[in-house]
Amino acid sequence: MLKIEQMELGPVQTNCYIVSDTNKKALIFDPGEEGEKVRALLERRGLTPIAILLTHAHFDHIGAVDELRDEYRIPVYLHNLEKDWLGRPNLNGSGKYAALPDYRINDADVLLKEEKELEIGPFRMMLLHTPGHSPGSISFYFKEDGFAMVGDTLFRGSIGRTDLIDGSETKLLQSIRSALLTLPGETVLFPGHGPDTTPAEEKNSNPFLRES
Repeated sequence: MLKIEQMELGPVQTNCYIVSDTNKKALIFDPGEEGEKVRALLERRGLTPIAILLTHAHFDHIGAVDELRDEYRIPVYLHNLEKDWLGRPNLNGSGKYAALPDYRINDADVLLKEEKELEIGPFRMMLLHTPGHSPGSISFYFKEDGFAMVGDTLFRGSIGRTDLIDGSETKLLQSIRSALLTLPGETVLFPGHGPDTTPAEEKNSNPFLRES
């Protein structure tokens, strides 16, 4: 069984997740800021990270990418549709807020282009393209372990915002209904902010997903 550990990082408390196996290999999902906290957790657990995976390229999910990539010499994975976003504040959203510095991150090492099974070391997951919050939003589904990393596509009782660059409520709702709510009802969905949820819970209680 894989182990999932969560920490809230950065100015808007973005969820970063560390997924590890019994051999202490680990994946880092969405290291939004505060790389020192990520390193401290990895060291406490004796984990060796082998990749950084990004659900999308908004500033609050990418702030510690270069720091951790350089520290551990590991590749960064991102959807091809957002390949230019890491280094451009007008696209990653940091340029929208005067109180924030401009986030300029180096290019991703691996660009993901289609839905498929992805293997990284001992880890196997399905890529689910879930656009709407952003055009290149990806959910990473670990079928055997019954969970998915869904970024800012779906939250407990809510959905991702769609008022940023290339956001679309229509696409977002389609992604949620076709890709996430069709997963087994007990699948644990780990979002970019807030507590985890399940498809069954969201079908029953999410006001944004009620059929008109």
